[in-house]
Amino acid sequence: MRRTAMRTAVAVVGAVVVTVLAPAGEASAATTLVVATDGNDSAPGTLAQPLRTIQRAVDLARPGDVIAVRGGTYALTDNVTIATSGTASQPIGLGAYQGERVVVDGERLPASHTPVGGSVPRAERGAIHMEASHWRISGLEIVNGPYGIYCDGCNGNIFSRISTHDNYESGFQLQGSSSDNQILNLDSYGNRDPRKNGESADGLAVKEGSGSGNVVRGARLWNNVDDGFDAWKFASPILIENTIAYGNGFNRWNFPDFAGDGNGFKMGGGTPAPSVGHTLRNSIAFKNAAHGVTDNGNPGAQTLTRNTTWANADTGFDADVSGGTATLTANLSVADGRAAAVGSGTAASGNSWNLGGTWNAASMLSTDPGALTGPRSADGSLPKAPTFLVPRNGAAVGARF
Repeated sequence: MRRTAMRTAVAVVGAVVVTVLAPAGEASAATTLVVATDGNDSAPGTLAQPLRTIQRAVDLARPGDVIAVRGGTYALTDNVTIATSGTASQPIGLGAYQGERVVVDGERLPASHTPVGGSVPRAERGAIHMEASHWRISGLEIVNGPYGIYCDGCNGNIFSRISTHDNYESGFQLQGSSSDNQILNLDSYGNRDPRKNGESADGLAVKEGSGSGNVVRGARLWNNVDDGFDAWKFASPILIENTIAYGNGFNRWNFPDFAGDGNGFKMGGGTPAPSVGHTLRNSIAFKNAAHGVTDNGNPGAQTLTRNTTWANADTGFDADVSGGTATLTANLSVADGRAAAVGSGTAASGNSWNLGGTWNAASMLSTDPGALTGPRSADGSLPKAPTFLVPRNGAAVGARF
């Protein structure tokens, strides 16, 4: 029997080691493309002879390939544009080589400095601009871009352990016809939009589109100029869980005519707002400039379960839109401007305001967020905070981390 030679491609993408076996010489054989700051785009893209730019590797990648980026800062003069898709069985990987720190810096991109009142051309949105499906992107730090990651018409992607901060629009925006994407363990903070005086730069926006199966899990969204999470005009259900949004909506940049909203979780909106049943569970919103959680005019059958709001300037749980049909169960409001605004069509049971009593700092085991806002675990998951905003009386309300 003839033995077929095999070629092995091995790379580390985030914390995941990807090993691919394929018959040598076959066109479909997977390739690992290595990128380094001292590489050359005419090189073969091996560990010994790496490519210089992420864009060159993206242009070469085919389904099943892996792009492993060596540590360093990649200062862009044009955004990274991803237009080639992988497949469900052969996604394309892009991530940091063996956990090295990779910074993608968009400060030199012209669109990062769009003037007040200007608009960012669609193709220039994002230090990473993506119109492709079936990618696995992890372990990157994206800064100073006109959006960090902008993904439009994207399906079946997994984004994990990414940091998007100090961008000139939203840190991460998914929109258009986009389904079955997973956004896992994202840290997105300090994003602002001087061209709109703070009106639209969110930590994470899944907005202005539709598509089923989109999931946000384990994100931290903080100190963004507008909202932590924004689902404005997204017409299909989104699942958000185990996520924290805090400190959003404050004018840290001294913008004139400040327009930031400052909600932890904005669960819809539009004129008119689509009626859509988003799900928010086991999540925390604290010290935001406006609401902790708001339906923002979305009358759909939203499900809010075991979430906690604390010290938000306005309402902890704002679910009073006319005709709204949300269900709020076992949520906890602690020392918000007011605990809840619940409409006549909203079903609310077992929440702290239903149970009565006093819900303030003294009634919690801890109001110190330090554990939860500290370094992530080695696998990228959120750190443990077993006492943070947990009721002393043992009531089964609110989130647990």
